[in-house]
Amino acid sequence: MSFAATLIADPANPILTSALAEAASGALPAPQLRELAPGVAVDLLFDPGDLEDPNVAPLGEDILIHDYRNAIIDRLDGAPIDVVVQPQAHRRKKLLLADMDSTMIRQECIDELADYVGLKAEVSAITERAMRGELPFEPALRERVALLKGLSLSTIDEIVEKRLTLMPGGTALVGTMRRNGAYCALVSGGFTVFTSAIAGMIGFDEHRANRLVIADEVLSGTVEEPIVGREAKYATLIELRERHGLRIEETLAVGDGANDLAMLGEAGLGVAFHAKPAVAEAAAARIDHGDLTALLYLQGYAQDEFARMAE
Repeated sequence: MSFAATLIADPANPILTSALAEAASGALPAPQLRELAPGVAVDLLFDPGDLEDPNVAPLGEDILIHDYRNAIIDRLDGAPIDVVVQPQAHRRKKLLLADMDSTMIRQECIDELADYVGLKAEVSAITERAMRGELPFEPALRERVALLKGLSLSTIDEIVEKRLTLMPGGTALVGTMRRNGAYCALVSGGFTVFTSAIAGMIGFDEHRANRLVIADEVLSGTVEEPIVGREAKYATLIELRERHGLRIEETLAVGDGANDLAMLGEAGLGVAFHAKPAVAEAAAARIDHGDLTALLYLQGYAQDEFARMAE
């Protein structure tokens, strides 16, 4: 079985020199180097040979990936470079599920809403604990939404226009995958009043999120049930995979919080993106330094294959 070790730097800090790539190569058996983007990303393609016991191949493969990744990181000597090791088969995915807050955008929308009623610090603290998995997501969401009761609906448009910023690389990620036949869904524990706008800006095929209850153009302080959280994201991945007739290996999911863990675990490749520590440790792959184009490099796309779209 052939593997790819992908090394990725932040495009804003293109420090991946040939010397670093050569140092990383020393951790692998006879790798072939393929540059994906100068100073930003390279593939090191290698064949570790047959696993000793084909009857325990999944376990053996996971251990192999873990060991090679750690060996490469050791040789990078602290350089801020992400390393993902994976089988070469099915690298180019046909389904993407992406979280929104702190993944496809830089902000947490509910925290921005809370700022308008002078409760951002209080709501942000609850958000942080929920994303770390310290609080159950559903009751934490209800508690935060209750604090927003009476907020004018016009606030939503103002937040979208003035406060929300797209995560770098997101439109290239979605545009490139869709151009190559993939289906892309934005699945958020946030709210449809935001996902509808963000999905349109980035180019997703569809979006799913929670619905705020609105009466007389103000927020009622409640959210429609059932809440879109961990289980709903997981179920959406399975639903879309089956609808499009895809294998598990052909799916990709990305997120940063505890409510993304089930979705990340079910995907062929689950990526923790600038994630909370517990999420980053649990995910099959993690991006701590790069932007969202890292998810294209993970699939073997070179920079000159990216769809060119305005961020």
